[in-house]
Amino acid sequence: MRIHIAADHAGWELKEHLKAHFTATGHDVVDHGAHEYDAQDDYPSFCIAAAEGTRDDEGSLGIVIGGSGNGEQLAANRVTGIRAALIWSEEIARLARQHNDAQVGSLGGRMHSLEEATAIADAFINEPFSGDARHQRRVDEMTAYEKSRG
Repeated sequence: MRIHIAADHAGWELKEHLKAHFTATGHDVVDHGAHEYDAQDDYPSFCIAAAEGTRDDEGSLGIVIGGSGNGEQLAANRVTGIRAALIWSEEIARLARQHNDAQVGSLGGRMHSLEEATAIADAFINEPFSGDARHQRRVDEMTAYEKSRG
């Protein structure tokens, strides 16, 4: 699977760790930045680029990372067609995929150890959308609203 990943300074260490982890486990990783540590950088452009990459690359998923993951999720959700979820536990990560067909997971680099964050990211990446009719109906409702607001 191709994984689009991005982080600002607060998530840079975790991004680098996850890039190595995902590559070692056979995934193709596309890094949308930051490409070096800069304590003054801003997350929106990186997260938007990762979300666009995910949207435009059918079958891929994305991970965006910051200090809390909140702003990063908000930025990714600005991209038309993207459902980004704040993933703060393995269960929430799996539910974001199973029930919401989220294509982007957002992690807080300051909220978890590297080991915890890796387990959460793996839970998100490895979980498929259930395809259950009630979940698909809800996803379709969100998509219809997004298309109608022009």
